[in-house]
Amino acid sequence: MKVPRFSRKTLCIPYAVFLVFFVIVPMLVILVYAFTDRNMHFSFGNFVKFFSDPTKLSTIAYSIVIALITTVVCLLIAYPIAYILARSKMKKKYVVLMLFVLPMWINFVLRVNAIRELFNWIGLLGEANYFNTVFGMVYDFLPFMILPLYTTLMKIDNSLYEASADLGGNAFTAFTRITLPLSVPGIVSGVTMVFLPSMTNYVVSDMLGNSMVTIIGKFIYEYFGSDWHMGSMVALVLLIVVFVSTFLTGGFKSEENVRGANL
Repeated sequence: MKVPRFSRKTLCIPYAVFLVFFVIVPMLVILVYAFTDRNMHFSFGNFVKFFSDPTKLSTIAYSIVIALITTVVCLLIAYPIAYILARSKMKKKYVVLMLFVLPMWINFVLRVNAIRELFNWIGLLGEANYFNTVFGMVYDFLPFMILPLYTTLMKIDNSLYEASADLGGNAFTAFTRITLPLSVPGIVSGVTMVFLPSMTNYVVSDMLGNSMVTIIGKFIYEYFGSDWHMGSMVALVLLIVVFVSTFLTGGFKSEENVRGANL
């Protein structure tokens, strides 16, 4: 009996099927609806209507600003934590890392509700509050910044630090010439994992901003409930923003290229 042999092409079939039905086909549907009107006739009316409305343009600006602030705060908090854990000789540092990841095991809505009740108790839950929104975003996405940074910093060879010390380099030199350049892939990965979802997580902005803080994800949710054409157009705009953001942060480069460019 001849034993069937599986080539790489054969093993790629399930991934190709998944890619076609769950990525390519939905993207084609969005493109069709974005460039058609209610009568399914080709039209740029959705884009004209959206970009001619100052309110919608300001919403995009608010979404980008909120995402940027969230990303910067997460990076400023996560980098020292990841660095200390990676360089620490503690035997139980994995337990400490688990404490930061543990909230991800709890339902997202429950966590946001808990923060909402806390803000309500201390009197911070009032009118449109961007601080609450950013706080909720940071709380939700901080583990996504810590994990890639920690993984990247753990891979740095200790012999590099020993060589730096032998050559007379101090701690600051070792950090700026070794740690920071070699941690760029982790920074890029963390920034991508925090910045992009922060632009669309309208649940946090609704619950902690008292439904007064609107981000672009809220537009997509509302439009797909009544107008698929406009909703598809907004989703396409967001996709372009995601593409540009990923390109600017070097997300399309391989890890080797990113490291080589910063050493």
